Amino acid sequence: MGDIVTSELFSNIKGLLLDINGVLYVGNRLLPGAADVIKALRDRDMPFRVVTNNTTESLVTLHKNLTMMGLAIKQHEIISAPYAAVLHLRKIGQPKCFLLLNDEVLPDFEEFPISETDADVVVVGDMGEGWNYRVLNRAFHLVMRGAELIALHKGRYWQWEAGLQLDIGAFVTGLEYSTEQTATLIGKPSPSFFKLALDDLGLTAGEVAMVGDDIEADIGGAQSVGLKGILVKTGKYRDALTAKSGVTPDLTLNSISELTPLLQSEP
Repeated sequence: MGDIVTSELFSNIKGLLLDINGVLYVGNRLLPGAADVIKALRDRDMPFRVVTNNTTESLVTLHKNLTMMGLAIKQHEIISAPYAAVLHLRKIGQPKCFLLLNDEVLPDFEEFPISETDADVVVVGDMGEGWNYRVLNRAFHLVMRGAELIALHKGRYWQWEAGLQLDIGAFVTGLEYSTEQTATLIGKPSPSFFKLALDDLGLTAGEVAMVGDDIEADIGGAQSVGLKGILVKTGKYRDALTAKSGVTPDLTLNSISELTPLLQSEP
């Protein structure tokens, strides 16, 4: 993309949303330039939030791990799918929950009553190695009895150091198919998730750009509600997947390291 187009894009941008896994780090490995981008944002006094569909870590643990990796990100600057789900559940009231979540994330939901037999909502996140037929069948029966099916996200796959890994979208889609119910989607690319982030920044959609490696959830989701989409060719990025997505990023960068000079060169 030419310098003029890039300059025009950044001239209207007052805040950023940044995905983390695949953009700032992969696994436990910080990607080159990630810490520099956070510093450039601080130097420019540009507000930002890191927005993630990570459903295996609580906010406290996520913040701790980001800090240990050398990323100067404050806890209130993190918006995760589990956090967004808690806000959604609070709007309902005090629903009884059946939580298909990693044990690490359960403390984020401790304010809600838990039930495996009489739940009002079934919340589907990442259970890691805990997935089995009994758990899925319990969720199936609860939804068939009227429980709301809530998906923290519907990702197809995610990037780990060993390569692409199956994500929870497979289980969510299976439950939707079997129950003939559509899950309430909480994380990216849900419009409500991006609205939550915009409200937190205090900016309008036209003033914010989303930086991510997922052409559909990050870029497509952001653009659908009026944000600019900046795609990085790291993490889960694949040429073929981007080409068939039908989504055209407003800007494509090889990695997050190319964002720093753009932030430093703009007024």
